Order: sequence, then C-alpha cells, then structure tokens
Amino acid sequence: MPKAKINGIELYYESNGAGPAILFAHGAGGNHLSWWQQIAYFSSEYRCISFDHRAFGLSADSTGEGRTLFARDALALLDYLDLERVFVIAQSMGGRTAAGLARSAPSRIRALVLAGTLGGAVGAETEAVMREFRASLPAGSTLLDRALSERTRRERPDLAFLYYSIARLNPHRSRDFLAPRLGYRGTTATLYAESGIPLLFLAGEDDRIVPPAAMEAAHRLVAGSCFAVVPGAGHSAYFEQPERFNEVVGAFLRAQEQG
Repeated sequence: MPKAKINGIELYYESNGAGPAILFAHGAGGNHLSWWQQIAYFSSEYRCISFDHRAFGLSADSTGEGRTLFARDALALLDYLDLERVFVIAQSMGGRTAAGLARSAPSRIRALVLAGTLGGAVGAETEAVMREFRASLPAGSTLLDRALSERTRRERPDLAFLYYSIARLNPHRSRDFLAPRLGYRGTTATLYAESGIPLLFLAGEDDRIVPPAAMEAAHRLVAGSCFAVVPGAGHSAYFEQPERFNEVVGAFLRAQEQG
C-alpha cells in the first residue's frame, strides 16, 4: 500500500492516471474510497491523487494532532510526490484542508473546487443563512444522517448502503474531533480573491448541511469566483449525482487549462 512518511505519520494515498494533477480532499463521512466515481472519470485526462486525511481510512493519527495538520499533510504529500501545482477538489471537511493550502501555499493551487463547503469564506449573510437553516432542522438529526439526500436514500438504497459502508471503514475518533478550536479566525474570502486562484463553489440542490443559499452567499463574497448547483443531490453531490458533478467540475478545470 502506498504511504508517504510525512509529519510523523504514514499518510495513505493513491495515484491514478496521467496528466495535470488533481488532489481530492474527502469529507468527514469518507476517505480515499469516496472518490471512486471521480477517479474513473478524470483519470483518463488527469493524474488523480486521492488520500486519507490523518485519522481517516488507512492514515492513522499516530501523533494525535488531528485536523490541525490537515493542510500541512496535504502540502507535504505534494512535495513527496514532486507535484508543484495541482487542481484541488475539496468536499465538506476537505474545505479545511483547501483553506489551509490557500493560506500557506496559494501558488501550489492551480484551481479550487469547494463542494459542500464554504471553505472559510464566511460573512454576515452566510452566518444568517446558516443560523436560519440550522433552526429548521429536526431535533436529533446528525451530520451523517444528513450527508445524503432523502431522495438518494429512497431511490438509490444501493448507493446509500455503499456510502455508509465506506464511512464505517474509518477508525474511531473522539466526538470533538472536528469541533472548533483556537487558531485562525475571520474569513478566507479576501484571501481567495486576492490569491487569484480560480474558484468554484459547488452546491447540492438538497444539501441539508451546507445549503445552496449559504454557498451562493460565499460565492458573492469572493470576487471572480463561480457558483453552480447539482440538481437532485444532497450534501454528497459527488457521490449522489456523479455524472453531473463530474461534468460541471470537468468543464471548470478545462476552462482553467485553456485560459
């Protein structure tokens, strides 16, 4: 199994295909396996790098530093693989990794797709949307419950079963693993705009974790960014509606290559 010895751990990764490189950063309900429908699609044109964040999949968090090193791990992986610039596709929790990369090494990001995540681009409007949205949620619902749309769970029980099976492969983590901690505060909106990184905010139409209205508000905060919605998908648009997700992302990446 390919593992990179970086930052005190052995980080699991896979490389498929050849061409311009894409780094896939998974969400809290996934690991490197989550991207199976994207790897199959993009590896005909791109070198696809999928990996397990520390404490996920096959990457043990042997140092106990958790998500505080997500971005540093990703950057170290790029160095390990001798990749100077990459496209980054970040899903949900992976937006933390993307935001960290944009802060520490913006020149390494050729273009960025934030799917189901604001990537730290917050402001008064996004916070208002999120407060109203959270107040509307049924009591007791969990993030994992809402990771897939009701439509997907109803019409594609096979896909839902696979999604939750992949999630169960992750090792146990403390309940506060993703809780807010002391560190960077503020918004990344100005950072994204000033970095010149081409940015696409991609929302699932029925996302019950980060609703499209919040994603669109984040897009308005970042001058020059793009915004798109995947119909018929919830929070995990890449998994629920892969054909449309891949089509939108592929068009965005190719536009950056041509530009």
